[in-house]
Amino acid sequence: MSTGHTGAGASPFRQPRAVWAVAFACVISFMGIGLVDPILPALAGQLQASPTQVELLFTSYLVVTAIAMLGTGWVSSRIGAKRTLVAGLVLIVVFAAAAAASGSIGGIVGFRAGWGLGNALFIATSLAVIVGSASGGFAGAIVLYETALGIGIASGPLLGGLLGTVSWRGPFFGVSALMLIALVATVVLVEPTPRPARRSRLREPITALRHRSLATTSVTGLLYNWGFFTLLGYSPFLLDLSALQLGGVFFAWGILVALFAVFGATMLKNRVGTLRSLYGALGLIAVILLLIGLFPGNRLLVMIAVIVSGAAVGLNNTLVTTAVMSISPVPRNVASATYGFVRFIGGGLAPFVAGLLAEHVNVQLPFLIGAGAVVVGALLLHTVRRALDDADAEAARPVEDAAAEQAVGEVPAVAEEAVLAEDALRREHHPVLPGRDGVPADMREGSGRSR
Repeated sequence: MSTGHTGAGASPFRQPRAVWAVAFACVISFMGIGLVDPILPALAGQLQASPTQVELLFTSYLVVTAIAMLGTGWVSSRIGAKRTLVAGLVLIVVFAAAAAASGSIGGIVGFRAGWGLGNALFIATSLAVIVGSASGGFAGAIVLYETALGIGIASGPLLGGLLGTVSWRGPFFGVSALMLIALVATVVLVEPTPRPARRSRLREPITALRHRSLATTSVTGLLYNWGFFTLLGYSPFLLDLSALQLGGVFFAWGILVALFAVFGATMLKNRVGTLRSLYGALGLIAVILLLIGLFPGNRLLVMIAVIVSGAAVGLNNTLVTTAVMSISPVPRNVASATYGFVRFIGGGLAPFVAGLLAEHVNVQLPFLIGAGAVVVGALLLHTVRRALDDADAEAARPVEDAAAEQAVGEVPAVAEEAVLAEDALRREHHPVLPGRDGVPADMREGSGRSR
């Protein structure tokens, strides 16, 4: 694989074909997160399932993804990145199709678990492949990855809503077919990757949690994902809309996710830094969850709150991912697996807990707990503020050095002329007499006129 890098001004969207193939597969993979949102009420009604049972579609998918993330490095280091990508894509194609063919909520939940296993193999390896193959360096690769994530999250609910008007099976068959195209593109366009010289160990993502900066940032991701997936998983039951209408609401939400992940996060980070940007994003999602928790019966308020939350989600997705990769004292593939494991645990458990609380207590409590979890995450983030500030300073240093080099390159002739003029003036007023050995007296070691 090529690892070419360009200057700071290079566009993250001018990439080799292999990178685009993996990015397209990322889009389809991330569709799976929001794909089922528009059909949750339909599934509950047509399969005689409770909201809590339906929420298990999120739980089985994300919890299995989280646990499997621990082994992705072990697998990839033994069979290579491309084979790991292909294995993950094959699993997604097979289990998405099996979910579509299933006739019970238990079957769909089980097949979503297999889908999650494939998703873990793909997600963890795809980021590494994009970082290794993309032009424009690490920052450009992250932007491209988050763009794919945003487009996938945005289009997933829309596809789910469109195909869900035909049948609840439609979205699952749709993802299977699209992922089959991504599988073929990956096999054809991505170059074979050699096996790493060093094989990863299964315990590495867990032992990496001994590093406080990585552990703290990962737990912040877990708490944020608790709030995020509470909103994503349970808000469809509050809106009482058709599958197509729900698809439209979450499509608007996803558009904001994409825009703020790609453009908003970079702009805010450059202006106020990672830490303050994250405080703002976490504060916004906490306020949104609080409003939904206080006024769950106001459908218009809930709809607006869901859409606006896309801005906070987009900011957090980019900023937290970049922060984890920047301040972690372990290799990036290990950091990615560790962070994915911790945060997806929160994302997987939150919708199921939300369903239980809504059924047995009230619909307000899940959102209030979600708001509290996000606030605690922001407080935890404050404990690693120095590491985040140092990472921002380190990221800015190459730009400052490049600017300094450019400035130095523009003035050497002027500086040289100034030195020569000053030297001529000095010699005019203070002629230099040759010494006994031919060395000017003012240059002789120990001379009082030595410069």
